[in-house]
Amino acid sequence: MTITSEKIEKVRAFEVPNGVFGDGQIVSAAKIAFVKWQSGWSDKFYQVYVNGKYAGATSDNEQRHMLVQIPDSPQTAVKIEVFAVEAQKANVDFSDEVGSVEPDKSRVCIQLLRSQVLPLDSFAEIYSDNGSGEIDYENPINNTPIKIWPSWQSKAGFAMSKFGLSDFGYDSSAAIGFGKGFFGYGQFGIDADYIEWLSEQLPAGTYKFGVKIISKNGNKSSSVETGQITIIPAAKPAEHLAVVSFDKQNNKLIFNVS
Repeated sequence: MTITSEKIEKVRAFEVPNGVFGDGQIVSAAKIAFVKWQSGWSDKFYQVYVNGKYAGATSDNEQRHMLVQIPDSPQTAVKIEVFAVEAQKANVDFSDEVGSVEPDKSRVCIQLLRSQVLPLDSFAEIYSDNGSGEIDYENPINNTPIKIWPSWQSKAGFAMSKFGLSDFGYDSSAAIGFGKGFFGYGQFGIDADYIEWLSEQLPAGTYKFGVKIISKNGNKSSSVETGQITIIPAAKPAEHLAVVSFDKQNNKLIFNVS
């Protein structure tokens, strides 16, 4: 691994005050955290990652603090990590090595690969078993139909229309396309696009989902179903932690968590 967390200790994140009331309570700045740490290194720079994503690097080998942006997610914990790195690689993004973090565990993401054989005016509908074990194909769970082709230009294809003015290999569209993100998926050079759908927050349980493609005439394809997906929602983190009292006789510290 090019970066390391060895010799880095006491990583702490603090709210950044944006104002102070008369009683000393602060108004926190949104989406910003002040991160501090201690290090046993003397010749390395440091990088900070938020939920597995590169957030910034120090400007010299003596800096031990940094302001970073964090997700605006008061209901979900945010993971902040600090790594040491060689000076010449301080601005290199090593997110792939760190590994992304998805703290929200109560949503399901379904990806559909487009295909040129699908009708121009077709759309997809997604169904669920709602945890019962049997998928209900009478009531789709997506709020609106998912259009397979947002516009007729999306099917122009490779080297047609204004070649070179949009995504290479999927010309005259705003799709991901050939060589951009999902290279190798679908038909080579033309069918490398996908649709992504994210569910609402789901309670704990085991779910199955199914997808059908529907033409403008109302004809439905056979369903494609997922396997069983277990949902375990993340626990709500403590937003405020205060010391209430200390029982010296029993050596117990009592906190107030809110």
